[in-house]
Amino acid sequence: MSLHDQLAFIWFTVFVILLTGYAILDGFDLGVGMLHLFVKDDKERRIVLNSIGPVWDGNGVWLVTAGGALFAGFPEVYATICSSFYFPIMILLSGLIFRAVAIEFRSKQPMYWWRQTFDVFFFISGVIISLTLGIAMGNLIRGIPLDKHGEFSGTFMELMNPYSLLIGIMTVALFAMHGSIYLVMKTDNELHDKLREKVNPSIIFFIMTYAIATVATLIYMPHMANAIKERPVFFIVAIINFLAIANIPREIHHGRDGWAFISSCINIICLLALYGVGTYPNVVRNTLDPDNYSLTVYNSASSEKTLGILLIIAVIGVPLVISYTIAIYRIFRGKVRLDKTSY
Repeated sequence: MSLHDQLAFIWFTVFVILLTGYAILDGFDLGVGMLHLFVKDDKERRIVLNSIGPVWDGNGVWLVTAGGALFAGFPEVYATICSSFYFPIMILLSGLIFRAVAIEFRSKQPMYWWRQTFDVFFFISGVIISLTLGIAMGNLIRGIPLDKHGEFSGTFMELMNPYSLLIGIMTVALFAMHGSIYLVMKTDNELHDKLREKVNPSIIFFIMTYAIATVATLIYMPHMANAIKERPVFFIVAIINFLAIANIPREIHHGRDGWAFISSCINIICLLALYGVGTYPNVVRNTLDPDNYSLTVYNSASSEKTLGILLIIAVIGVPLVISYTIAIYRIFRGKVRLDKTSY
């Protein structure tokens, strides 16, 4: 493997790590949004909102960073994805904007109709963002039709295929479960007991959608299974994922909410690792001619010099971002308490 190919592989790994960081951190933000309407009392809704209050905007930066990494490291992939998924990206951005508006404006006025309106925005935006991300991921697993120039030759409705919609629904279920565990971990007293009742239904919903999605992937996406067969060492990732999912209800039952949340994080890590292993070396799989016109880690990467510079920046920047994230979560650890600075 040439130096260019080695750098391309490393940078692709960095990109997947950034996506994983976003899924873990903003995933529970989205889950909190989807569960927000299930809490009726205004004070309790404020507690739910303030469970992510200090961190939600910082968590979203991971998605921006992943997009920047894709643009710099794999410009052809970036161009193809942005043109192919133009409408889904616009929907995603609209969801992100409405979520920010809902969080910031919700408590600016005391009227019931005002707060209820932004509560609904908060809920809908969480569903839309999660669903759109899942649909995009499903299409990247399945592949999209590209011509020989790497330009999208399909339609918007082709992106709304059953498999991608299934992955979208699974993503909604995944983040709802992740968010419910986070809320149980961050609340106490009566609200804690109320939210604990929401955890098991969210776990069941995720397990059902995950099982269906796994069967559908094995049947209709054989290239994903073949990647594991060719590199059987990665089957251990699937085993770890299974154990992590099985451990979530066990930890919830024993009241160990923190360990349940860690298991949920491991689940997300394994899911994205399986995605990376299954699609590798393709970044964008071409359904018309997968062998010749797919965009891979190697044929769509930037120049060797560019990748080298990017790697230096990543070596310096990523540890700083991780350190900052750890510091913020350490400062705001513990149960949520409302004060005059709260949303």
